[in-house]
Amino acid sequence: MMPPAESAEFGTRDEAIAMVKRVQEKFKKDGRDATFEAITEKAAEFHDRDLYPFVYDLEGVCVAHGSDATSVGKNLINLKDDNGKLLVQELVAVAKGPGSGWVDFRWPNPITKRIQDKSSYVELLGGTYLVGVGIYK
Repeated sequence: MMPPAESAEFGTRDEAIAMVKRVQEKFKKDGRDATFEAITEKAAEFHDRDLYPFVYDLEGVCVAHGSDATSVGKNLINLKDDNGKLLVQELVAVAKGPGSGWVDFRWPNPITKRIQDKSSYVELLGGTYLVGVGIYK
């Protein structure tokens, strides 16, 4: 039985994790600058429907973003979601703590333009960054 056509419009948890792994692989193979540029320039390997990676250093500075290049270079450690959750602080805590995991929040969907529930899978990247990719629920 085929899943509904609508489900193919949005990324899945497994696809989000797989994209984080692709960022990790590129980072190891090609280095920081090439990886961050590919993410921010929306290279095909890092842009799939509503899936895109984001990378922050562990102080909260955005160093690459697959949906909002204007955030690159900004310290967003105090960025809050629609419900007031300190989003980047929570992402950093996961990267520094267990090293990987899921963070739930509310965020604008780049496709629907609506604020929606989102969950991002985050991993420590190179010991000094975090990389995440989120799915909309």
